[in-house]
Formats: sequence, C-alpha cells, structure tokens
Amino acid sequence: MQTIKRQSLIAQVTDQLRAEIASGRWSVGDRIPTEPALCDMTGTARNTVREAVQSLVHAGLLERRQGSGTYVIATDEQEVAFADFFAAARRQDLMELREALEVTAAGLAARRRDDADINTLRVAQELRNRAWTGVVDPGVAVDTDAQLHRAIVAASHNDVYLEFYDSLLPALRQSVAQRDVASGPSYTELHDAVVDAVIAGDENAARTAARDLLAGVEEFD
Repeated sequence: MQTIKRQSLIAQVTDQLRAEIASGRWSVGDRIPTEPALCDMTGTARNTVREAVQSLVHAGLLERRQGSGTYVIATDEQEVAFADFFAAARRQDLMELREALEVTAAGLAARRRDDADINTLRVAQELRNRAWTGVVDPGVAVDTDAQLHRAIVAASHNDVYLEFYDSLLPALRQSVAQRDVASGPSYTELHDAVVDAVIAGDENAARTAARDLLAGVEEFD
C-alpha cells in the first residue's frame, strides 16, 4: 500500500482495500488488519479507514464479526451481485441453469482431466461420501457436496465455466441446505457415477451421469 496524499480520502482508501482483496493478498476467509494498522498503512485517520471498511461491508466484500474482526467474504462486487441474483432466482430456473452448465462441464472434464484432477476428485468424493453417511453435521455435508461439484467443473479446464460456477455456488449451497439433509436421500451412487465416468475419460457416460444426478435431485425436491 501507498500513503494517501490527495483528496477524496475515503474513496482512495476504499480503492486500496479493494485492491488488496482483488490481488489475492487478502483472500476469502482472511481477517484484514485492524483499524489502527490500516491507519498506519494508509496514513489516514481512523474515521476515514472505518468509512472505507464499511463501504466494502455494504458492497458484500467484507464482513464484521463481533469480537473477532473483519473478514473477506468475496473478491469483487460482480461476484456478490451474481450470488444475490442466483439466491433470488426461481428453483426451476436454477436447476435448468445447472443442467446446462454441469452436464457440459462433466463431459469436458472426462475429456480433459489430468492426474491432479483425478486426485482432487477422489479426495472430494471420499469426503462427500463420508459426510453423507449417517449425516452428523448437515453443514459439512452441504460443503462437501458443493466442493465435489466444483471439482468436476474445475476438471473441465474451462476458466469461464469455473468463474461462473463459483458465482453460483452460494445459491447451490443454500438450495441443498434447505433440504432435510440428515434424513433425505444421499444420492451417493449418482455422484459416484459422475466421478467414475470423468476419471475413466468416458465423455458420454459423464454427461449422462451428470444429467441423471440432477434429474434425481429435482425429482426428490
């Protein structure tokens, strides 16, 4: 960071804090420096820093946690806007979007997956299966489900797909969390079929398995 020397201090400090997040120096989940530390880093008064931080809280990039500090929860405003839009979308619209994205991504993943992807998929598959066997913690079950789906999309090696899917993930987590995770079906076999087809490099089978999985989830809902 550089010391602020010009006018419009709040806007300039806000831009600098945003730049720290966008650059990855402050990642999602990180606690940002305290207000006194930010004052030293920017050469501005505490009120200026507080207003700048609050601006990014309103933008959805930061979250204040009582007694703990302020944390990064998103990397840019567009991501937040997408998440809010998807969260408000009709469930049917969301499922149709998932089918268009995840079925194609599964086929691409089967064609393009590498050894690192295979290892990631196996780990994600194992974690999900464990979390969904006699569900003890619904939150963990939802998170492991989301991470497995994301790993499949990541294995497609299409950066645009993955960026868009990351914007969709909060809404997908919320959708899964609304179900009775503890007593409802686990869909373990359907998830395994997608992972196995991707790892086997069978593009047609991967697409079919992904479509069957989403159809199974939609039918239960």
